[in-house]
Amino acid sequence: MYVHFIKRVIDIIIGFVALPFVLLVIICCAPFIYFTDRGPIFYNAIRAGKDYKPFKMFKLRSMYINSPDLKNPDGSTFNSENDPRVTPIGSFMRKTSLDEFPQFINILIGDMSFIGPRPKLYDKNMKLDDMAPDYRKSYLVKPGITGYAQAFYRNSVTQDEKFHWDAYYAERIGLVMDVRIIFQTFYSVIARKNINTEQSYNK
Repeated sequence: MYVHFIKRVIDIIIGFVALPFVLLVIICCAPFIYFTDRGPIFYNAIRAGKDYKPFKMFKLRSMYINSPDLKNPDGSTFNSENDPRVTPIGSFMRKTSLDEFPQFINILIGDMSFIGPRPKLYDKNMKLDDMAPDYRKSYLVKPGITGYAQAFYRNSVTQDEKFHWDAYYAERIGLVMDVRIIFQTFYSVIARKNINTEQSYNK
């Protein structure tokens, strides 16, 4: 009942309540993003959704245009406190998570939920049945703006560990779990815990 109906109703309510704040954030941040390098305001990335179906995720652009795509050895996205690819406004948005606000639009559309595994990169050559158990389980639910791994560990764990905790959430999804994640997310954002990873990367 919760997963198939109540959770979606809550998502719609949260989406509509957040929409004015989303528009305000976009209006305030857009000039700084654009005039930094005359690039686009949004970074629209193709991500893997529930059942590994692709969707377009909305996000405010935090990097300079034409920045190289750097990866950690485990295939996860490289993050660093001193990443030269990140613009000054982008650094502020990342620390405050403002760059994630447009994803409330994805919630209203139905591609995402407020609580769920963070959206992963989509590979058209990858099949759900070919994935390891933790990877496969993590795609049984809609991705979210925040999730168990994001709330408790953010970027301080490896890609495999993120999939492990995403699978953990998918197997235990429920109202109590979601409320716990919400409170932990606010704490992590306010305390600025585990924002970046300092792993070496491949160019």
